[in-house]
Amino acid sequence: MDWSQKLYFTAFLIVAAAIRGIHGYTMVSGTVFCDQCKDGQISLFDYPLNGINVAMACPDNNGQMTTWGEDTTNWLGNFAMKFDGNPDLSGCVAQVTSSNEQGKRGCGTGGGPGKSPRLIFRMFDMNMYTIDPLISQPSDPMSFCPKFSYPQPHPNPVSPATPPSTLPYPPTPSLPHLPSWPPLPPMPHFPYLDASACPHQSWMMPEYRCYWKVINPDLKVGVVFGLIAARKYGSDITLWEGMQGRGEPYKTLLREGTTALLNSYNSVQFPYHPLSVIQHMNWALMGSTQQVMHTALNFLRANSGNGRTTCKFNPCK
Repeated sequence: MDWSQKLYFTAFLIVAAAIRGIHGYTMVSGTVFCDQCKDGQISLFDYPLNGINVAMACPDNNGQMTTWGEDTTNWLGNFAMKFDGNPDLSGCVAQVTSSNEQGKRGCGTGGGPGKSPRLIFRMFDMNMYTIDPLISQPSDPMSFCPKFSYPQPHPNPVSPATPPSTLPYPPTPSLPHLPSWPPLPPMPHFPYLDASACPHQSWMMPEYRCYWKVINPDLKVGVVFGLIAARKYGSDITLWEGMQGRGEPYKTLLREGTTALLNSYNSVQFPYHPLSVIQHMNWALMGSTQQVMHTALNFLRANSGNGRTTCKFNPCK
């Protein structure tokens, strides 16, 4: 057996050991928005909502819906539920159930329709589902909303007693000349609402440095990911230095975890929200090398767009 055959055989053993060591689990995540205009859609008037309780119910053996999991949205409007194993979520529905006092003061008096989980990634014994954006609504639409966003039907429609063709019509008066109004300005575009996933190579290009908005490349890894990461990687390594790691499971985890954190801040449609990235990083660092490899691979898959999402970067001006 020559050296190349030995290398491939060693790699096979590592992958096989990783697969045997994986413990299956399922993650469901999503975002809740405040539907300020009560039009049932996500528009530029709406914003992510904090402090909203979300529950996911699934049918039991008798077809009765039972609650499987609950979570409260964070300050980015995100929620996440984790389940052991690989449960069948085909008939499940996630829905806004209630809100805390903070949510009630702003936009927590009523929830929109429930949404079913949608599978976005599956590998080995790990499944990742996303919930299309849920909405919570105020008691009344905001004053700045377009009036046509929430038309109200007439409470008591009346049918005419006489056919319209037999009614006499008065002459149509001539309309006064109305002044012409200037055209409305174009509606603003919010890039963070677009689906985008960028690999670590894109985040390290100088022409895209302006996308490091929430976290700075000079921040210490321990400050961003916590004490567990600081003990593993040291207290002096920065995020920028961590992005250059390769060739070793823990370095790959730091590189892809940092990239996933950047992507989660850049797009609300990214499969992980920021707190979930940090949580998965710490779970991996507290586990085995196989779990580190597994988490790094999951981050890498999400950062590459899962074959469906592209990188929406434009060169910085």
